[in-house]
Amino acid sequence: MSRQDQPEGAGPSPADRGPFESFQAWLSRTAEILTGSSMELPNYDPNRHSPIVSFSGLSGCEELDRYWLNVPFAYVSINHDPEANENLYYVVEPSLDELELELLDRLFDDVRDPLLYRDDVSDDPEQALRDELRKRLEEYGVNVPDESYYRLFYYLYRTFLGYGKLDPLLNDPHIEDISCDGADLPIFVYHDEYTDIETNVSFGDEELDNFVTHLAQRAGRHISVSDPVVSTTLPIGARAELALGEEVTPRGSAFTLRKYSEEPFTPIDLLEYGTFDEHMLAYLWLAIENNKSLIFAGGTAAGKTTSMNAVSMFIPPRSKVLTIEDTRELSLYHDNWLSSVTRERMDDADITMYDLLRSALRHRPEYIIVGEVRGEEAITLFQAMNTGHTTFSTMHADSVQTVINRLENEPINVPRPMVQSLDVLCVQVLARSQGQRVRRAKSLAEIEGIDDRTGELNVSKSYSWTASEDVFTESNSDLLDEIRTELGWSQSDLLTELRNRRRFLLYLKAKGVDDYRRFTAMVNKYYADPKEVMEMIDDDEIEVSA
Repeated sequence: MSRQDQPEGAGPSPADRGPFESFQAWLSRTAEILTGSSMELPNYDPNRHSPIVSFSGLSGCEELDRYWLNVPFAYVSINHDPEANENLYYVVEPSLDELELELLDRLFDDVRDPLLYRDDVSDDPEQALRDELRKRLEEYGVNVPDESYYRLFYYLYRTFLGYGKLDPLLNDPHIEDISCDGADLPIFVYHDEYTDIETNVSFGDEELDNFVTHLAQRAGRHISVSDPVVSTTLPIGARAELALGEEVTPRGSAFTLRKYSEEPFTPIDLLEYGTFDEHMLAYLWLAIENNKSLIFAGGTAAGKTTSMNAVSMFIPPRSKVLTIEDTRELSLYHDNWLSSVTRERMDDADITMYDLLRSALRHRPEYIIVGEVRGEEAITLFQAMNTGHTTFSTMHADSVQTVINRLENEPINVPRPMVQSLDVLCVQVLARSQGQRVRRAKSLAEIEGIDDRTGELNVSKSYSWTASEDVFTESNSDLLDEIRTELGWSQSDLLTELRNRRRFLLYLKAKGVDDYRRFTAMVNKYYADPKEVMEMIDDDEIEVSA
């Protein structure tokens, strides 16, 4: 079930497309039930078969975009309603006629058990579903056209192997968030081009309860009226916040899904999207290599976890890395990586981030990455910093001062002398610049220690973002001077190394090396022999200046 870029024009309407309209066809089907049938089904061929899905447009709306979500079964038509001055995300799926609906209703019951209890669980689930559908239709004695078979297959696949009504949305790589606020309400999505947009997808009351329960089960979690709220991660990697019934959400069950890229972003992606420039990334690379601790702060959907995951690819090869999260979001391409996740609501045996962090210190990690600090685990995290461990984490805050205030006050309560062990603080924002919504590193700040006169923390910004011009400005960095001293470099050595790393990053950008495996391999190669890598860049025809 792959995706392509652009669906063809609308095909024939359901009333025009198949042989099920006539009474004679119905009589023929009934006769076939008595005799049985045998089906030989080729793969779908757009040159031979009629379109499986059709759509004639929305009345009074202008279509802005159309692209496949699941070829050849479903696509999206994004429309603008000039009267309401709003956009609509309209999912187009196959329409079923009366006989197909009756067949589908029976197939749901007859196919479920063979799929659940098949002998060879190593079978390809999709092929197993195809085989079961063919067998059932043969048993029913119904000879359906190929197009009907594919339509039936799509809805069975969507139900048993996919995520039901939500499956098309989850197949859209442009969607970041999916939000359902209650029963009989339209689902909203956050689209990377059209931002917040209403869809034509909704759930009835009982249907929504069942779907939320199903999502929890798919994630291996329990949800009930007595325990109605669950935060978890789905098998596809999406983070899910679920609420069942009307106990905590008066309009009925609700959920929000945060999708993540199937492959993690790399620093080259951050460079391409303008979240950071090459100067900032070279700075962070040198800081990470030399064991400086970082916190990425920002509001919801500012991209702080994505950035932290991306720059973690600068961690030197074979360094021992341990990650701690409450929902699985981090993905590192690192040989010596131990991932740990909290366990909640298991009687008195909850395993919290605080528990995992204390345990982590016994694994002797060189780098500790904590998904987000909110409470008592922050004390242990800063204790780890003070004892020589390099730590990365995220926090919800929109400015440098807000981060410091949150760290020093309830419920985190990190003592000020411990806060000064933090080296770099990156504040990210989701903002508008030049008419577009963008994610930017608003500032990279350095914690320089406690002022002897005022007792306040001294903080300086090494990089700042100017929204009106969408540019980053650089200031003097005491941290780079500290690294230079630790390594015994001259100022010229430091500037040469920073320039080489900027050129390296720009070279990978020019070559299109944004796959995390290739990127990590190149970083490891640089660590092994930087001179050879720079000579390779010099010898390449691509002109790179930094």
